[in-house]
Amino acid sequence: MIRSIRKNVQKNKKKSMAMALVLGLSASLALTGCSNNDSASSDKKADAAFHKTGLPIVDKQVTLNIVSPKAALAPDYSKMVIFDRLQKATNVQIKWNNIPGDGYQEKKNLMLASGDLPDAFYASGFSDNDLVQNGQNGTIVPLEDLIDEYAPNLKKLFEQRPDLKKVVTAPDGHIYSLPRAEEMDLIGMPNIMFINKTWLDKLGLQMPTTLEEYHDVLKAFVEKDANGNGKKDEIGLTFWYNGWCGNEGDLIGLFGVPDASFEADHRIVRDGKVLYAAVQPEFKEAINYYNSWVKEGLIDPEVVTQKTEQLFAKGKTQDPTLGSFIWWENTEVVGTNRVKDYVVLPPLKGKDGKVVIGRSNYSEYGRDAFVITSANKNPEITMRWVDQLYEPKMSAQINWGPIGEIYEEDANGMLVNKELPAGVAMGELRQKVAPGGPFVVLKEHFGKVVDMEPRAKERLQILNQYYKPHMVQENYPSIFFSPEELEVINTIEPEIKAFVKQKEAQWLVEGGIEKEWDAYVKQLNDMGLDKLMKVYQKGLDRYNKQ
Repeated sequence: MIRSIRKNVQKNKKKSMAMALVLGLSASLALTGCSNNDSASSDKKADAAFHKTGLPIVDKQVTLNIVSPKAALAPDYSKMVIFDRLQKATNVQIKWNNIPGDGYQEKKNLMLASGDLPDAFYASGFSDNDLVQNGQNGTIVPLEDLIDEYAPNLKKLFEQRPDLKKVVTAPDGHIYSLPRAEEMDLIGMPNIMFINKTWLDKLGLQMPTTLEEYHDVLKAFVEKDANGNGKKDEIGLTFWYNGWCGNEGDLIGLFGVPDASFEADHRIVRDGKVLYAAVQPEFKEAINYYNSWVKEGLIDPEVVTQKTEQLFAKGKTQDPTLGSFIWWENTEVVGTNRVKDYVVLPPLKGKDGKVVIGRSNYSEYGRDAFVITSANKNPEITMRWVDQLYEPKMSAQINWGPIGEIYEEDANGMLVNKELPAGVAMGELRQKVAPGGPFVVLKEHFGKVVDMEPRAKERLQILNQYYKPHMVQENYPSIFFSPEELEVINTIEPEIKAFVKQKEAQWLVEGGIEKEWDAYVKQLNDMGLDKLMKVYQKGLDRYNKQ
């Protein structure tokens, strides 16, 4: 098929036509048209017959050197079906340098420091500071002109989502990196509460609706031998302390300040004003209250030190021992054999009798998906290649996996999930077949371009039914700060985060917050909290004016 496409291009160079790549990608690389060899961008590309539109991108194969991290279970990207198909369609070969994720940042930084650069970094892992510093010193190149001329798929997405363009635009006006986006509307609320319905029924308890009723249920779980094994081994409640999901933020929110506690962030927004939740009086009251739960044995005493694998193990003990937990879905914690015992605990009424659910600051938009370096002699070819990944059907496959492995096409051309082989977990399979990186899947693509993953559908249904009606409207967006602002943030915030995380853990387990509170607030201000929050407020005000 690719050979015949090339033949047609040569036969009728002036004719504009839409085509789709088969070989498993089907219509995922829908094109705006094919161009003639006169579209070569410069003399250096003339011998490669560079095409500004259409496929192949070049008539004579061009090789790009690209560095990328990869998941633990992923093969080298040169062996991934999706990239093999892309190479055949574009005639652009990628020489991959895949680096295991846990060692990637160190090796990336060494490359940047030494000047031993690839043509591009895929799923770059560049921090905001990396992007600004390396953009302004010329190590990576501005992309806005390349996008305007060679990236019609991405340009269209920027028109559809101006906020996406805002996310990747640096304070100096340049775009140094490309975005990734997954508009599933899931990560804004990462804290679903589950409760053991089997234990409720066994003990004749009603589903709790208030914080005090929840307290009484947990107390019954741990004191009345809910699992019936004659041992005092029941855990009332566990969660992932300061985790990206399953964290304590909405427990604190029951006292009036839904906290964004992921990685000790604690930034919340009310009426356009940035507040630091961990110095609010409601935070103090909440931590003091939950310390009493720890003392009563209702909250897992290991909650502030456990890793996720330990949390998961507590849901899969030989005798059931877990009464309630917070996570983003249930099966991961308690397993398929026990999942029927647990149901969603509807949001509880807070201290003031209202139901208020917080919103995570974790964004569905990212800005570090792809950068092009100054060592690249073919930036136009590179931009054309990466723009193929932003075609909607292709983006879905980059994110979740290709046709034939994860998807098949229905009669309307929509990607639908194949049935997984027995014993295969979607999370593990996705690592092996989907590279992630530069992609954008918009909300309106679901049900038209791609069918949503079954477990995501289930979670979205839960959020729509129980949580979203009560969710606060504001959170702190993904803001691109200036070098001066980044210097303040990077100088002040790490120390503040470490201090707050340590004190919250100490007070939750050991108590003492009332006695130490004033000194704690004073120390945070001495560490520069006020200065830090002014930077965040300035950034938010600028973002809202864009």
